[in-house]
Amino acid sequence: MPSLLPQQDKKLVQIVDAALFDAEWRGGDWLICKPGCTPCCIGVFAIDQLDALRLQEGLSSLEASDPERAARVRQRARELWERIAAKFPGDIRTGVLGDDDEAAEAFEEFANYEPCPALDPERGMCDVYAWRPITCRVFGPPVKSEGGLGVCELCYHGASPDEIATCELKLDEANALQAELVGELENAGNPGRTIVAFALAGKPVVSC
Repeated sequence: MPSLLPQQDKKLVQIVDAALFDAEWRGGDWLICKPGCTPCCIGVFAIDQLDALRLQEGLSSLEASDPERAARVRQRARELWERIAAKFPGDIRTGVLGDDDEAAEAFEEFANYEPCPALDPERGMCDVYAWRPITCRVFGPPVKSEGGLGVCELCYHGASPDEIATCELKLDEANALQAELVGELENAGNPGRTIVAFALAGKPVVSC
């Protein structure tokens, strides 16, 4: 089947992955992320339209190569959505998160202990890893935010603040391209942010 993703999204992923490789090299033994380590897979988080498209592309690819595993992913997504939809701070028909202050505040406490439906609970691995959201790709190394440099709580033990700063994940180029591509999707009439469960539950969120 033809790709649903804008070609520029592939460039975005390449930029992010290259920046991550560089940050991992600088982090050395302080960065302990490895297959089977799943704390970052617990708790619902927002994804943009590019992430939703990428996940849907990944699930379609998995359905072609391993339909049983893909069916389990979709089933976990549907079951999660059924558990949390009643308190979803947005439009449950479209899966789009609200964009006002009240919705943002509600999302802070929303489904924080739910595992991602893409996570295989037996293997401790992501079933759509190659198509994972940008947030997942950049988790671990120090990432700059309004609150300063954020790192995985399991990593960088024993590192000083200055040493942590030297390992910062450089995302300026990626952030600029991501904002551009999301803006193009929004101008084309696509909705706002959603969550992984809705994107993988067989409920299309975006279109090209």
